[in-house]
Amino acid sequence: MAHRICFVTAEYAPLAKTGGLADVSTALTRYLHRAGHDVRVFMPCYRRIAERGLPLSPVAGLRNLALTIGGREYRYSLLAGPIPGSGSSLPVHFVDCPALYDRPGIYSEADDEHVRFLLLTRAALECCQRLGFAPEILHCNDWHTAFGPLYLRSLYAWDRLFAGTKSVLTIHNVGYQGLFPAERAGDVGLGDAAWLLHQDDLRTGFVNPMKHGVLYADLVTTVSPGYAREIRTPEYGVGLDPYLRERGDRVVGILNGVDYDDWNPETDRLLPVNYSRRRLSPKADLKKEFLKRLHLPAKKTTMLVGMVTRLVAQKGIDLLPESLPAVLRERDLRLAVLGNGEPRYEQFFRELQRAFPNQVVFHQGYSEELSHWIEAASDAFLMPSLYEPCGLNQMYSLKYGTVPIVRRTGGLADSVQQWDPATLTGTGILFDHYDAPAVRWALNLALDLYADRTAWRRLMQNGMARDFSWDRQGALYVEQYRRLL
Repeated sequence: MAHRICFVTAEYAPLAKTGGLADVSTALTRYLHRAGHDVRVFMPCYRRIAERGLPLSPVAGLRNLALTIGGREYRYSLLAGPIPGSGSSLPVHFVDCPALYDRPGIYSEADDEHVRFLLLTRAALECCQRLGFAPEILHCNDWHTAFGPLYLRSLYAWDRLFAGTKSVLTIHNVGYQGLFPAERAGDVGLGDAAWLLHQDDLRTGFVNPMKHGVLYADLVTTVSPGYAREIRTPEYGVGLDPYLRERGDRVVGILNGVDYDDWNPETDRLLPVNYSRRRLSPKADLKKEFLKRLHLPAKKTTMLVGMVTRLVAQKGIDLLPESLPAVLRERDLRLAVLGNGEPRYEQFFRELQRAFPNQVVFHQGYSEELSHWIEAASDAFLMPSLYEPCGLNQMYSLKYGTVPIVRRTGGLADSVQQWDPATLTGTGILFDHYDAPAVRWALNLALDLYADRTAWRRLMQNGMARDFSWDRQGALYVEQYRRLL
């Protein structure tokens, strides 16, 4: 049975992306569209999108609309069109409000940051009204749209169009909750229903969008079963753990899927040659070419480790100054790193490259092509995360025969199995403790295992056989929708 779904998100790949939210929003909605569901995606028309010159069309009757937030009137229009090159006919709806979205980046430090996403959430609901589209599911994502479930129960409860609508909030990262000052609580626009806001927080001096999503959504999902368990604990819940525990079985973990149209070594358009589980030899050619491009001298026995990451504390970068230099000095290892983030971590990798010029290359920033090269050419991929809601790169790595070296947390623990030399099973190398000795242990174990070419090849092939496609994972979301309805 097909469902009507209103899907509201701050990010959508490749148009606006800072992390996994964009990839999941794109892949999940494409799956739903392919499966025959009527899914309407709503996202902001950021400056970077407007500048791309996409063939977007104004939606009839939805131009120069008005919304008042915090006593100020904002004008917006709705544009729509498929994403070029996506291979999907799914139309995406862009909320075009220059006063809020005509800014250099996706996010900002401005004091109206919360207003930008309050408008997105309300505009999505009001456009549904004007289109006569009665969603069975309102699917909200992260703090940006977490007021959607509360709006259904208050501001829009009068409209019979939404009488049968159930709300879903997906938490992609509970560490970002979107707090803003209590004196701006009127911006939420609840009027006489303002008592529904969390009163203790208001007395403390802030409003927490994510908390309201947890409180009022009919279903809370997160992006792996392991993370769903972890965020119910004080260690990982970032203050929301008691509210998540109260929701009981209304909190569900669904491991993210991988869009194998984009991430598949057999068809990857960004690589000069392709390879597969049964034809691995071109991977070695890619490694040789990549090392040459990076000006890193290496022997056939040299192991190449890759990292593509945001350089923030969550990703375990704090562990690397005490672990990587020692391994680089002692072992035949090359390291290719792509990422940006906190200045202190960028500085660390620049200094590491200067200290080991024949072993380390750091590319500051992000490049889609380079990220594919690192996945394809590397022998192993390092993810020492403090916590990881799901993670996608470890699943990309498995598909590319690039052995993941990961900390046992969240989605990393759900998607990577420890290598067992006795049974020749497992898909990667996991470590438990969040400290530098654990990282050194894992890297040295990988280097020792890499020297056994037969075992390493089996480990690669085990990972490449895993299936994390959205055809499997997307069906789990549909199952939850049906459970609600």
